[in-house]
Amino acid sequence: MIQFSNVFKRYENGHEALQNVSFHLPSGDMTFLTGHSGAGKSTLLKLMMRMEVATRGSVVIDGQQLSRLKPHHVPFLRRKIGVVFQDHQLLFDRTVFDNVALPLVIEGMDPREIGRRVRAALDKVGLLSKEKLSPIMLSGGEQQRVGIARAVVNKPPILLADEPTGNLDPQLSAEIMQLFRQFNAVGVTVMIATHDLELVQRMARRVMVLKDGAMIHDAPFKPQAATGGEG
Repeated sequence: MIQFSNVFKRYENGHEALQNVSFHLPSGDMTFLTGHSGAGKSTLLKLMMRMEVATRGSVVIDGQQLSRLKPHHVPFLRRKIGVVFQDHQLLFDRTVFDNVALPLVIEGMDPREIGRRVRAALDKVGLLSKEKLSPIMLSGGEQQRVGIARAVVNKPPILLADEPTGNLDPQLSAEIMQLFRQFNAVGVTVMIATHDLELVQRMARRVMVLKDGAMIHDAPFKPQAATGGEG
């Protein structure tokens, strides 16, 4: 599903964000990407979304070599990938329903199908009763759930999350992680970038650790594995 082979990413200012990164994430897998701030986690996710292009190496998503992807094909790639951000990136001048519907409206989907899918996504995250509210009226945890509903409303096979619990307390973080676990249980491939090592330990899944742009660990969860990500 996701294959990185000897990937380097150097920015114009000379910063080497990723150095010789290789891994394979099979379809239906769930993994955590951890490491210190600035280790390269966000850059790696941006390469998957084709927001950035590798300087060297190969990034393949669902059989597509992203370096060869023509610009007009990028939107089709992104329809396969749901993305959850730490700061939610919600539109406060629109309702919860309209925020979740946005990807489907952009696709030009039939309004009746949009309504069905949006309400199904809100139901999955426990917010169906709040579809008419503005996101600003919701708690931080509820706003994050709206972001998750928007990420999965078009049923993408891949779900990426960049520090999705960074602003939440431990109980809300656990609830958000349970949602990711549920989506993974029905076959969605999930990658979560986080520096919350305690959370990673509780989930007991595959852990990949970046340090200064290099992949220094990639293995099934072990208690000592996550500790390599700090520093």
